[in-house]
Amino acid sequence: MPGMSLESDRQELATILRQKSVKTGKFTLASGKESDLYVDCRVTTLDARGAVLVGRVLHDLLRREEGSRNLQIGSLGGLTLGADPITLAVAIASSLAGDQPPVQAFVVRKEAKGHGRGKRIEGNFTPDQPVVVVDDVITTGDSTLKAIQAIEDEGGKVAFALILVDRQEGGRENIESKGYPVVAAFTRQELVG
Repeated sequence: MPGMSLESDRQELATILRQKSVKTGKFTLASGKESDLYVDCRVTTLDARGAVLVGRVLHDLLRREEGSRNLQIGSLGGLTLGADPITLAVAIASSLAGDQPPVQAFVVRKEAKGHGRGKRIEGNFTPDQPVVVVDDVITTGDSTLKAIQAIEDEGGKVAFALILVDRQEGGRENIESKGYPVVAAFTRQELVG
């Protein structure tokens, strides 16, 4: 049953996130806020097994959301560096699943490149079709909103945000208040309790 294997993928991914990415203690976050939780998704998304699971779990979420909204997503991507391995993992999972056409991957630079074509978005960006913005963790939602702004500046239409971990600290509400639905694979509560 496809549903069963997906549920076991989700459980295995949650285990890897708990073991490698979720740390409790006292931390200062990128937003400047202090927190008792630090989530470094990159050690999971750049892990060989973690990447496979991230691709499968988020590809399923993407396709379910796409179906419920009656959309055809052309590409996905987000702000480098946190979004990059997730974006590529989902695109690979899409190709392996036989999607016709597979969803394509792009990267949003923090700043426009100072040489060449000076592009802010690299890769296979499809502004003629709805796109999905990706992020590894949301706290305030600001980095996701920066990526959305860059995508819209390049003519893209963001259908929704696809997030690996929602820290449940107001980021989802912040992004959704600007009109972008948020779909998260995991919440703080699911990973920490």
